[in-house]
Amino acid sequence: MHKVIDLKVLYFGTPVVLIGSRNEDGSSNLMPMSSAWWLNQSCVLGLGDSSQTAANLRREGECVLNLPSSAQVDAVDALALLTANPHIPEYRQRQGYRHERRKFEAAGLTEVPGELVRAPRAAECPVQLECRVASTTALTGNRCTAFEVTVVRAHVEESLLVPGSDHYVDPVGWDPLIMKFCEFFGDGQRLSPSRLAEGWQMPGRLPAPAAV
Repeated sequence: MHKVIDLKVLYFGTPVVLIGSRNEDGSSNLMPMSSAWWLNQSCVLGLGDSSQTAANLRREGECVLNLPSSAQVDAVDALALLTANPHIPEYRQRQGYRHERRKFEAAGLTEVPGELVRAPRAAECPVQLECRVASTTALTGNRCTAFEVTVVRAHVEESLLVPGSDHYVDPVGWDPLIMKFCEFFGDGQRLSPSRLAEGWQMPGRLPAPAAV
């Protein structure tokens, strides 16, 4: 039997993306998000208008979509409640967000330059997609914007390619980090506790690890 309910969160499960971009002073930024979908060579990104990344994409017109594997859950979680925007809305402060510009250092990831765009890549991520912004669309009533970006260059770890092919990722070998309702999953299993779920006070979140 189905029940009609007012769902508060619609994050049914998408791959986590670390968006690399450039701040107004030229420094690097790295933002985790899980509202992205792909079609052919295009990707649509859903970003809150108050985020530094949204401002960077509007100004610079480019980014890198770094796709972490499930093994990199700790690096992603370290970024969950950090923002490069010094002006943090009150509701975000209540959720535990704090200002931090050294995102790569905070996540323990290595910054490497893009080849066709100025935005940074995360060396440890097995998939890195250099992109240029094609269009932006404001989402009515959500304080969010949908950014359509075009992939102009893809960097893929060789071990993830279908043997004998330079064009296809092996779906068996590729184990992306998935976020479902603010919790981390990989290979169908729940992973470590999520700071985002804690900040957003999500019910059913994984408990914090016991103190040693």
